Amino acid sequence: MIATRSLEQGTEIESVVTNGRIPSGHKVATTALNAGDPVRKYAQIIGYASQQIQPGDHVHTHNMTFRDTGVRYEFSTDLHPIAPATAIDTFMGYRRENGKVGTRNYIAVVTTVNCSATAARMIADHFTPEKLSDFPNVDGVAAFVHGTGCGMADSGDGFEALQRVMWGYAKHPNHAAVLMVGLGCEMNQIEWILDAYGLKQSPTFQTMNIQNVAGLRRTVDMGIRKVEEMLPLASEAVRTKAPVSELMVALQCGGSDAWSGVTANPALGHACDLLVSQGATGVLAETPEIYGAEHLLTRRAVDAATGEKLIGLVDWWRDYTARNNGSMDNNPSPGNKKGGLTTILEKSLGAAAKGGTSPLTGVYKYAEPVTAKGFTFMDSPGYDPASVTGQIAAGCNLVCFTTGRGSAFGSKPAPTLKIATNSEMAHRMSDDMDIDAGDILTKGTSVEEKGREIYQMLLRVASGEKTKSEAQGLGDYEFVPWQIGAVM
Repeated sequence: MIATRSLEQGTEIESVVTNGRIPSGHKVATTALNAGDPVRKYAQIIGYASQQIQPGDHVHTHNMTFRDTGVRYEFSTDLHPIAPATAIDTFMGYRRENGKVGTRNYIAVVTTVNCSATAARMIADHFTPEKLSDFPNVDGVAAFVHGTGCGMADSGDGFEALQRVMWGYAKHPNHAAVLMVGLGCEMNQIEWILDAYGLKQSPTFQTMNIQNVAGLRRTVDMGIRKVEEMLPLASEAVRTKAPVSELMVALQCGGSDAWSGVTANPALGHACDLLVSQGATGVLAETPEIYGAEHLLTRRAVDAATGEKLIGLVDWWRDYTARNNGSMDNNPSPGNKKGGLTTILEKSLGAAAKGGTSPLTGVYKYAEPVTAKGFTFMDSPGYDPASVTGQIAAGCNLVCFTTGRGSAFGSKPAPTLKIATNSEMAHRMSDDMDIDAGDILTKGTSVEEKGREIYQMLLRVASGEKTKSEAQGLGDYEFVPWQIGAVM
């Protein structure tokens, strides 16, 4: 049982009397457990008693421990296809030449290597709101800079992941035009990206290297001129009506608490089901944060191959953490634990609820283009900026982010809508939270009602309504490609 408010010792709830103080959101034992007995929540094992637990005891890290539950995987045994919607919903988006639809209209300055990061920022910073006032259809000039691109092997997981990110941002439907800036001698060569992904230079896609241009100052000046030439072209784009099937939504959580799996995540899951009913796509990620819940997702896989691909990702992460002297239970974070989450199993079961109930139609590598419709999964770390960067590169044109402890996350070019799991935090961080899912607890709002509210706001944001994170200017520093492998 979860305490909906802080409980003092001796409080009687549902015929159980608390044996000590129970913080809000934390677990109360409803039955006696011996050391080694499984502890259950969401009708699943979330850990094991490390000592004897009595009814009314506070159950947390002091008396519960993590170990692998050894669940058996089943495939396609829990399929609940979502019936197509009877009416086609629409939003106002930017239709691109390749048929994709954007929800924003940015010009991107993308770097291949950290060595060109300052140049890219200087170019983007030149274009102040005053300088963009003559181009009302352009949302801004955004620099996407990172700390890698060299000192890495020219093949393997790390190099391939970075190139997928570069390609994904270069072709993203929320970008009207792209300027790619490199140094010239880095491992992540511009020419290799162009060749590998068939990118061609055009008035709205330009590249340049600092070494070829002959220095930082000349590169910045040339970059500014190139963007100035792109602005009139980008501003020609106008919003037109598009079906919701053109939306791809990143399903994300961060700063989770015990209410994440009770309020915001199930509500977002219902919103995902509504998107799926319209032929749209939801993309769940954060592989370490579905560990312990992956057996529920394999049961929803459309076929065994899809389910086995997900298991392969989990196995890779087991090996990855082990060879780096880590543990899959390094997550939850200290903040998650303070909010009532004890083990990764408990966190994952709540996190997986963001994916709703529809079948799992595809499993993808980090930043790999997501081509399947419906509910899908993309491999990524649990670290929010790196995970969202991969989801956007994969094609997500919106981000939906649940949080219980609070978050100031935002992203470009895909806007982030944030959902609070509890009303206290929603009110305390009202400048950051777009939706309060805490009223599922405080006012009896149904998960379905809140899911419909999230869905409707996603359509408004897709049509141009600004989120709280956009209004505060977030997104310029949250581009963080996942760095895999050795730095040499």
